[in-house]
Amino acid sequence: MPPDRTLALSVYSSRDGDRPSLGSRLLSINWGLVLLVIAIAAIGVAMLYSSAGGKWDPWAGRQLVRFIIGLAVMVVVAVIDISVYARYAYLLYGATLVGLIGVEIMGSIGMGAQRWIDLGFFQIQPSEIMKLALVLALARYFHGVMPEQIGRPTVLIIPLIMVLLPVALVLKQPNLGTATLLMLGSGAIFFLAGVRLWKFAIVIGAGLSALPVAWEFLHDYQKRRVLTFLDPEADPLGAGYNILQSMIALGSGGVFGKGYLLGTQSQLRFVPEVHTDFIFPQLAEEFGMIGGLLLILLYVCVFGYALAIGLGCRHQFGRLVALGIGTQLFLYVFINLSMVMGLIPVVGIPLPLVSYGGSATMTLMIGVGLILSVSVHRERRLPRRLDHG
Repeated sequence: MPPDRTLALSVYSSRDGDRPSLGSRLLSINWGLVLLVIAIAAIGVAMLYSSAGGKWDPWAGRQLVRFIIGLAVMVVVAVIDISVYARYAYLLYGATLVGLIGVEIMGSIGMGAQRWIDLGFFQIQPSEIMKLALVLALARYFHGVMPEQIGRPTVLIIPLIMVLLPVALVLKQPNLGTATLLMLGSGAIFFLAGVRLWKFAIVIGAGLSALPVAWEFLHDYQKRRVLTFLDPEADPLGAGYNILQSMIALGSGGVFGKGYLLGTQSQLRFVPEVHTDFIFPQLAEEFGMIGGLLLILLYVCVFGYALAIGLGCRHQFGRLVALGIGTQLFLYVFINLSMVMGLIPVVGIPLPLVSYGGSATMTLMIGVGLILSVSVHRERRLPRRLDHG
């Protein structure tokens, strides 16, 4: 059989007959993953209620409404044909890149950074959208590359540019945490697509050698975060205050915790930003090691679902989307927990579905929706070359 004929049989066609009905797509949604997401979000709402001293305002009520809206959006994203995301991946990436450029021109400044575009009736944060747009664009690119072509350095030029452009714009805002997620998440997709390890070694080596130069370009507050990480007790009432109070809260909960709404470090506001980046120390103080491990176990189950869905998908685009977004979720959790434990410098990464936040919550829900879409359409046929976008 000719090679091109073999390829034609191995890829997936987009004939209407291959598309399941809306009802069957709804039934095919992995509801186990949905229940896990609901459980994690419920913990988040409960902790935000505690953060406000047993009140729905100003965080828990708004987060609950956002999650309900996000849940509906997640289901809609899940039932949309996977080929739609593949066809318009480049278009979404390009539009989001324009949005990042727009932030530099007309962005709103909040907490010392310029990250939002104010549209009047709501604010949009293009860097959050880019987390998903970049995954989709890279998955689309590598879906169209034959396995034997991955080893060619010239094949990697375009995806490298696709990564470096948004990373540079996000660093300019400045937003080191999101830039780190974009780079690490993209690196995972390159690895999953088949890029050899020695090429990663070259990139990592070049990055390490450039650290002295990169240090000079860091903002003063970013330098303070690194120095505080190395010795938080050098300034316990200043730069080191956040992480020291976080570790005190983590340890004071013991095995079973002090009880819901009874955490002293969090309720008395010793732990700063307890409703956003430092919400896990509050949970550990009130529910102890058992409560913290339970939340981590729920996250591990979500990662397991993403891994199983990605590996069970028959086409490269779906595999890379599910595994890429699953890797991003893992990085979110790993970086946040490492940060509040003092294992890495503070970089401002929220805890997924638990920390308070509008753009981050919606982005995560859409991301889970894309993983569910891969699960629903795991048997769909996608040709390597796609029209539109």
